[in-house]
Amino acid sequence: MFPRRQDARRFGPLVLAALALGFVAGGVFVWALSPRPACGQSGCPSPEPPLPAVSLTEISFADIPGWAEDDLSPAFVTLRASCAGIMADATRFERFADFGSAAAWQRMCGAALKAVPQDARAFFEANFRPAVASEGGKADGKVTGYYEPELKGSRVKSDAFPAPVYARPADLVTADPQAFRAVLRGERLAGKVVDGVLKPYEARADIEAAGLAGRAEPILYLASTADVFFLQVQGSGRVMLAEGGALRLNYAAQNGRPYTAIGAALIAEGAIAREDMSMQAIRAWLAAHPERASEIMNLNESYVFFRELPLDDPAAGPPGAEGVALAPGRSLAVDSRLYPYGLPVFVTAAGTGAGDVARLMIAQDTGGAIRGVVRGDIFFGWGPQAETAAGLTNAAARFVVLRPK
Repeated sequence: MFPRRQDARRFGPLVLAALALGFVAGGVFVWALSPRPACGQSGCPSPEPPLPAVSLTEISFADIPGWAEDDLSPAFVTLRASCAGIMADATRFERFADFGSAAAWQRMCGAALKAVPQDARAFFEANFRPAVASEGGKADGKVTGYYEPELKGSRVKSDAFPAPVYARPADLVTADPQAFRAVLRGERLAGKVVDGVLKPYEARADIEAAGLAGRAEPILYLASTADVFFLQVQGSGRVMLAEGGALRLNYAAQNGRPYTAIGAALIAEGAIAREDMSMQAIRAWLAAHPERASEIMNLNESYVFFRELPLDDPAAGPPGAEGVALAPGRSLAVDSRLYPYGLPVFVTAAGTGAGDVARLMIAQDTGGAIRGVVRGDIFFGWGPQAETAAGLTNAAARFVVLRPK
């Protein structure tokens, strides 16, 4: 898709540092390459692999397994939530030409906002063209699950609630390299400026050891670092305060470090068998091995910062990356470098935590571990059932995307 992407990746940390330095220095663009970037005590973040290409093979709706059986009304309602933003600004589709023009999306959304959920099947079949998504001829991929945890916390640090949840640090700098060069589409950059030089932000181990005094204030405190860790993995959570009342914590920023699945490390050392791996199994292992819990969690250098939101409507999901409330079982996190938000995706997956799935979902979120053409994360909602379903979901999957006619 982008012939120079491999070159951009090879110089990734250097090029991106130069780009971001120009960004934070008041718009002065600096293109400086050095064979050995200074990355500080925390080291340099590992560059990501090149962006894969999405291949789309058109099929008919009749060829989609499970399409006729799915109740499409909830997906239609979820799509309309995305359409409110698309009608206001459809520029997101300008860099996703294969998925339809901005005008086509706005025409479709205009029709959706006039239709009713009872006509969902007729609406989707009249306004979209289905296509199987694949990478290099391979249509098989994977879905996992996530949910909104319900936690207990306090505004005051204590023996019962010692683990801080931090707001975004004042010295965290983020930049969109694509704003400087289109070839860097999909790249993300976060770090801090030290003596005029952009350096990687501290990794999880550094933040846990030294804290962020003077740079970020704790929003509140949870019962354990494991609670904070899993909150960061999920990206949002509901907190019942010891002082009374409840609030929502929602993703605000990330330290720019790569996400590492600690479950893979536990499998590699034989701590948990592959067939027994789940979020619940990881939690149980960390609780049973407190002397190694920090060591294992710190393998994941990624660290997420939060913002506080009111929990006005307990029946509504948290805002996803698209900015709309996530719908249980119908909102899908995708690789946002490859897919636009608002895209309908029919997901077929066998053996999720909620059983076999053949369901239309809407791409409304993303995540640090969600990378690849056929790679998704199903939002299951909140509460014990959602936690169980999300924690047990690691299933083979196929995607059929719907593009507006």
